[in-house]
Amino acid sequence: MPSIQACLFDLDGVIVDTAQFHYIAWREMAQDLGFDLTREENERLKGISRMESLEIVLSIGGVQLSDEEKLRRAAAKNTRYLELCMQMTPDDALPGVRHFLDELKQNGIPSGLGSASKNAKAILERIDMLHYFDTIVDGNRITKGKPDPQVFLMGAADLSVPAAHCAVFEDAVAGIQSAKAAGMLAVGIGEASVLTEADIVIPGFENFGLPQLENI
Repeated sequence: MPSIQACLFDLDGVIVDTAQFHYIAWREMAQDLGFDLTREENERLKGISRMESLEIVLSIGGVQLSDEEKLRRAAAKNTRYLELCMQMTPDDALPGVRHFLDELKQNGIPSGLGSASKNAKAILERIDMLHYFDTIVDGNRITKGKPDPQVFLMGAADLSVPAAHCAVFEDAVAGIQSAKAAGMLAVGIGEASVLTEADIVIPGFENFGLPQLENI
């Protein structure tokens, strides 16, 4: 692979784990509509936009809503999710990620965030990590969700780094597909049996640093 000149990160499951908060909020909405949402079903929502997630949840329950009601439900889910997120502290950053971001800064390698979340900045502020990122491409900027490469291509453009010299850190299949479609190095965070399209899969940022990245 070409030398890495920039790193792009997903938020949920990579920087911080807010998946549990998403699940609680979606499940409460589902129960209010008369059905339950299992953890297995919730996995289908990983890495995609809020409205796409809503459509999947409604299809699971066999529920049809007007466009107006869909917007209302999505907004209510997001309000509930943010209430839960506001309980977070800097200690909620995933193990090792802060050290890795420090290492990138010390070596002059810029970092960007690429997330479908519209709440990325608020969450990063909550865990005191906003200052690590030279650009943030989130759900307020993108028009196409993962696995489309738009989010990471925008991040590379913001950092003025060619896509081939960017590494992406992702925990979702759709995110890995997005990184590969952008022509970037894809580092999976999680299970190799799930993230089969990644160039390498690591369990997390503990025991992972710039030397390991450069040796991929």
